[in-house]
Amino acid sequence: MEKGREKREWSVKVSHLGGKVRLAKGPTDNITLEWNEKKVQGHEKAQSEGKAGGKERSRGKERVSKGNGCGSRRGRCEGQAGEEQLWVGQATGRAEELGRVEEQGRDRAGKQREEQATDEKQGRGQGKGRGVGKAWARDPEKGETRYRTRHRGRARARRKRTCEEMRGGGAKSRGEIRCKCKCRCTTRRSSGTGESSSHVACCPAMYAAGPAWRKLRVLRALWALLAVLLAPWRLWAKEDIQECTWQVVLVKFNTVGKDGTSDRFFDLEPLRPLDNVFSLLVDAPIDQNEKYMGFPYYLKINYSCGAESSEAQVRKGHLTGLKPVVLVTFQSPVNFHRWKIEQLQIQMEAAPFRSKEQCNSEEVCAMSWYTPMPMKNGSVVMHVDVSSNGLGPFIHNKRFHVNINGFLHRQQDHTLQFTVGNEIFSLIPRYFVNVPSRPLWHTVEQAPVLILGGIPNEKSILLTDTSFTDSFLVELNIDSCWVGSFYCPQASFTATIYDAIATESTLFIRQNQLVYYFTGTYVTLHEGNQGSGRWVRVLANECIKKLCPVYSHSNGSEYVMALTTGKREGYVHFGTIKDGRVSFELLPRKQSVCKGIQVINCSIIWTVFIAGDYNLLLLVEFENPTRKYFQVVSYDLVTNHLVVLYTIPEFIPDARGLEFLVILGTESYTNFPMVPKGMFYNQQSNLLYIWGNFLLQSYNYENFIYLADFPKEQSIKYLVNSFHGDMAIVTETEEIWYILEGSYRMYKLFPSRGWEVHVSLQAMHQSPAYNPNETMVTLFYEDTKLYQLVYLMKGQQGHLVKRNVPVEQLLMYQQLSNNYYLQRHGRHLKLSFSNFCPFTVMRLRDLPDPQRYSRQERYLARPPRVLDPQGFHDENTLAVYQGLVYYLLCLHSKYHKPYADSGSSSTTGWWKDKLQHKDFYFYLASNLQSSGNMYIDMTSYRKVYDLKAEYDLPERIFLDKGTSYVFSVFLRVGEHSFELAPELVFTAEELQSKVYLGVMLADPSCIEAEVKQKVLINRNSVLFRVTLNDKRACFDQGLSGHHLMETSMLLKVAGAVGHCFQNTHQGPRMQGNLMVPVLIGCPPGKRLAFDILTTLYYNQLQNKHYFDCVKVDPDMPCFLFRDIFYPFFLIQDLVTGDSGSFQGSYVLKIIGGGPTLDNIREYSEEEIYRFNSPLDKTDSLIWTTKNTTTTEDSAFNILSHQSLGIEWLCLENSPCYDTIPHTIFAPEFFFRVLVSNRGVDKSTYCDYQLVFLLHIHGLPLSAKRAFFILMVSSCVFIGLVTLYIIFCLLLPLMVKAWNSFRWKINNIIMSESYYSYASSPRILSDTSESRSTVSSRVSRSVSSTAEEAQPRAPDETSKRKKKKHWIT
Repeated sequence: MEKGREKREWSVKVSHLGGKVRLAKGPTDNITLEWNEKKVQGHEKAQSEGKAGGKERSRGKERVSKGNGCGSRRGRCEGQAGEEQLWVGQATGRAEELGRVEEQGRDRAGKQREEQATDEKQGRGQGKGRGVGKAWARDPEKGETRYRTRHRGRARARRKRTCEEMRGGGAKSRGEIRCKCKCRCTTRRSSGTGESSSHVACCPAMYAAGPAWRKLRVLRALWALLAVLLAPWRLWAKEDIQECTWQVVLVKFNTVGKDGTSDRFFDLEPLRPLDNVFSLLVDAPIDQNEKYMGFPYYLKINYSCGAESSEAQVRKGHLTGLKPVVLVTFQSPVNFHRWKIEQLQIQMEAAPFRSKEQCNSEEVCAMSWYTPMPMKNGSVVMHVDVSSNGLGPFIHNKRFHVNINGFLHRQQDHTLQFTVGNEIFSLIPRYFVNVPSRPLWHTVEQAPVLILGGIPNEKSILLTDTSFTDSFLVELNIDSCWVGSFYCPQASFTATIYDAIATESTLFIRQNQLVYYFTGTYVTLHEGNQGSGRWVRVLANECIKKLCPVYSHSNGSEYVMALTTGKREGYVHFGTIKDGRVSFELLPRKQSVCKGIQVINCSIIWTVFIAGDYNLLLLVEFENPTRKYFQVVSYDLVTNHLVVLYTIPEFIPDARGLEFLVILGTESYTNFPMVPKGMFYNQQSNLLYIWGNFLLQSYNYENFIYLADFPKEQSIKYLVNSFHGDMAIVTETEEIWYILEGSYRMYKLFPSRGWEVHVSLQAMHQSPAYNPNETMVTLFYEDTKLYQLVYLMKGQQGHLVKRNVPVEQLLMYQQLSNNYYLQRHGRHLKLSFSNFCPFTVMRLRDLPDPQRYSRQERYLARPPRVLDPQGFHDENTLAVYQGLVYYLLCLHSKYHKPYADSGSSSTTGWWKDKLQHKDFYFYLASNLQSSGNMYIDMTSYRKVYDLKAEYDLPERIFLDKGTSYVFSVFLRVGEHSFELAPELVFTAEELQSKVYLGVMLADPSCIEAEVKQKVLINRNSVLFRVTLNDKRACFDQGLSGHHLMETSMLLKVAGAVGHCFQNTHQGPRMQGNLMVPVLIGCPPGKRLAFDILTTLYYNQLQNKHYFDCVKVDPDMPCFLFRDIFYPFFLIQDLVTGDSGSFQGSYVLKIIGGGPTLDNIREYSEEEIYRFNSPLDKTDSLIWTTKNTTTTEDSAFNILSHQSLGIEWLCLENSPCYDTIPHTIFAPEFFFRVLVSNRGVDKSTYCDYQLVFLLHIHGLPLSAKRAFFILMVSSCVFIGLVTLYIIFCLLLPLMVKAWNSFRWKINNIIMSESYYSYASSPRILSDTSESRSTVSSRVSRSVSSTAEEAQPRAPDETSKRKKKKHWIT
């Protein structure tokens, strides 16, 4: 160790492929591999930072390799000739351990145990490990010293050693190594001067396939060593952690619980009503008046681990608490004019369900987990991410593509059939074997169905809706006509589909010179559209030689371009797809490209569309009798202006050994002609590539850089871009190259030495995805990972396989295989590798909460809790779960209330009336009394606002005006060791000179980046704080999520590209190069709302009173006409849940109104101007304000939260003037109000537009109507008073006259009765009853007459009474 210090050598232990490798660095910055193997028990963070667990002693230090190698007292295996002998284990990919191995435990407080022995002092160093005790013991029979390693705690339960090494006692005596492996062992002994050594190989060595090496044993072993070292770490830990993977299939509701069933996602209607299920939940917190529906599909989830029974695994996972967590992400639609732009996710928890198959067990035989498969209007592309809840077995997260296939229909016999053609069930080898690969063209992240042509002499395509996890070969039902003529030159006819492009709802193909399209049936996208039903031939009179794709959508539309030949040479047919309707336009509009740039003969060989500039870039070939050359021509679709941007050199430049060369016109050239074949444009990074037998790149379309790593003897066939900083290249000879945007170094992935190592390792593990007889069909990116679709031959049959291209792993293999050397130290050699990575650890820190910048809205929905003891659900609980998920998404889609407050959200009113009884519902469930055998937890259905960053940058960043995104990058330089030797500490200047962090911006005029550096000397680290700011310069105003400007930020550590990798549980990951798309504009999920609570409070405060309408409406309060109106608004962030008062300026307009809700009408533009403009001279104003701020044309007033309020006028020519009241109460009016900040608010990019109804009561009447009503009312009142007075005066006279009239009538009746009685005595007896009646009447009349006469003579009556009294 002292000798190492004199040479300024330092060492660090790092984790590599499951083991510990000692790296010794000398002055030449070379890293030497020295073996000090430890078993990994975790602590991945400590391993990545280079933490070591022991101290190296001097000469007696023992180093042991992990593999079928050997350990010696000198630290290396010395053979007879002094060469190294390295052995590779069997096909399991894991080398057997021999010799002394220090096991690393998990007990951090564990100390080293050691027992004193003579041999320990003579030839063995003192090991140090955590949780490991070591002891020496002597075999009593053989007199040999044996070394044992005791493990404490869980470490003792780990797997045992497969071989034991028995050594002799003395350092110079001959020893023998015995192996206890099942295979036959070979023992080799060698004697040297002064010492003897021995080693053993327990099993035959297995060498990886590779190129021919020199016939020295040490060099021949290096390749095998490299294969073992660079094998994925999970191969070493195979016995510890099983490789488990999720399995997801789509099933219909009626097939839940049945094994071996699956379905395709195409049936969008009808949704099943669930009233019969929800009606049973009489004591559940649900509203029985609401409508609950069910989706057509469920997701059936299982998992498998190796060769173990899948049923047993799932049962074990369920019993250990495993519950799959499903996150469904809905992709935003293309047409933002019809659908709302949003980044929506819903997180669900899968429910366990018993299989319905016959089972002999009392409890369960087979089971699966199920979740609803939700749908959303406007979305046809969905990603399903399945993860574990943290219990049970360790299973990696996995993403599935579950897209809607609008090109299927169900026949009468319930079988599925493609509408585009007939499925071919036999993949004949001639369709794929030795057939060149072809590009996969589609609208990125928008196409639910992908198609691939190129089947030789067949009008067939490969079609998939799962991104080629499975695919179908479909023969198209097209007419296959050929229009070859004088104007359409065609050498021969073929049925092959040459070009195939997929968009969101439409498929395009080209056969010969004909173009067809087919629109699928997507009810969720196009209301009432049932699809085209057949292939439609377009451009029937044109000769089309090529289709060119447009990878990105813009302005609510998708695009495709067709290049013409023959009579239309020099033109481009520009196709636009919007809502499934296809239209083509011939460009240039005025004249051809040839005439526009004043040449006779030209041909367009490629074109790209730049949506941001609304511009076409054309790659044009010019040919004259002397030479052929190529130019890049720009065509502006707005101004119809043609301009030549760049002339491509005729010959390939001579780079003279450089990686790249800036073409200035002064460089020298080779004799190889430049033959361009196409172009590619990335609108996020503004990078334009021109490719052929070369590769040029440019940021401004005029200055180009030549990438010299690509061989001029090859020719590029197509490019594949991930739009996240990676790009793959496929040549005509099927070579695969790789490049990172922002760098100039190109890497050859296939064929390469790294590919050979990778394929050899896969063959050792008998991977079914690799075969010596294979053909690549296409190459494409999916979720930033590169994939191959290959056709594998097995015997006479073949099949298609989608497999990942491990780019990082291949680069690691190539880096170490090309940068090694042998260094002699004393009498033995050391294998050394050059370390080109400038750092050892890279981490992202201080990341802000992601939702504010990624704009991901997330809902949480867990299944109802079942009262079943085993926790299994049934059909009813699954149906209820589906209905609740449906209702949750309905609440989200319907939430557009213009009236809001700071605490409102889409789920605010769902459980409002039930939350007070939540303890009662829980009590019922705890006592197994809940109806339906389930318990609905109201807190399990809500919106999530508190997502935290996961130590990685978001998928994309949205920036509003002046906003910033701030994070930190931590870089560790050099080593960090726990050895007793002092650690090498760098000075601040040395740290600053070792690592450099750069930020590359695609649009530096729009965004800016600031990097601050902080040196952490005590940790040998540098902390960079990065701030990304919007410069308020490149965007006007737009609606939420509309017309966003796409750009990007590239974070790059100097010297890290292709050299720095991080080992993760999913394999190595490249570090030092991060590319993030940045979208500038109004982020999705922001809206303006009328703050009703603040408005009511402030109006009451200012006006000293508040009078609501007689009929109170809690959702729409009234405001009094004569009061000053002070409106307040708030900004609601639907993603983060934040709400704040709107502090900007705005324009308020009355755009409609009516006296009742049923009579509201929209006003015309002229009426809106007259009713709201202060310049109006027609007495039509509805309102006015004391604010003097107006728009630039003084047409409208500008208001803010500090305005002096609104005074209602309702002048003579306004619609609210002279409102006729319909009741006895004062007139009222409903105004339709538009509030917009467009053009008047400089604080945001958002064009907030809010339309709401405002209820005003107490409107005054017009003067004429008021006077008329006053006159009518006065007349009526006076008339009534007059009548009353007259009635009171005439009432006594009328009573007297009436009485007199009645007396006369009575007298007449009595007189008539008397005469009748006197003249008729004979009938007296017969008419006694009548006479008695008449006499009674007469008596009553007389008595009444007497009573009436009594008041007239009061004196006579009193005299008579007195006289009578006197006589008495």
